[in-house]
Amino acid sequence: MENFVKVAQIAVALSVAFVWVFRFHNVVKEFNQFGLSELVRSFVGAAKISLATLLVVGVWYPSLVFISSVLMGLFMVAAQYFHFKAKNPFIKRLPSLILLLLCAFIAYASR
Repeated sequence: MENFVKVAQIAVALSVAFVWVFRFHNVVKEFNQFGLSELVRSFVGAAKISLATLLVVGVWYPSLVFISSVLMGLFMVAAQYFHFKAKNPFIKRLPSLILLLLCAFIAYASR
């Protein structure tokens, strides 16, 4: 179980980093679709990358895992809200839903 939690931490962190670093053009398009400003996009990006880093560091320092997984999960709840508000199809909502479920699992397992 402990190893699965660590794998989940790394999976969430790598997924978030991949999207915000290598797929940034999609992030820009989605934030424009949602009607959110560049400032909001920059804040969300910095926060998500920071939380992803904390999830990785949490492999060695478990005290960091609970709060970072809860906060990352809240960002995924917000992503679900904005995808729903924009009437995006389920396939567009699926990645943030999977990450939300993984964050909930990580938070539950690390409390």
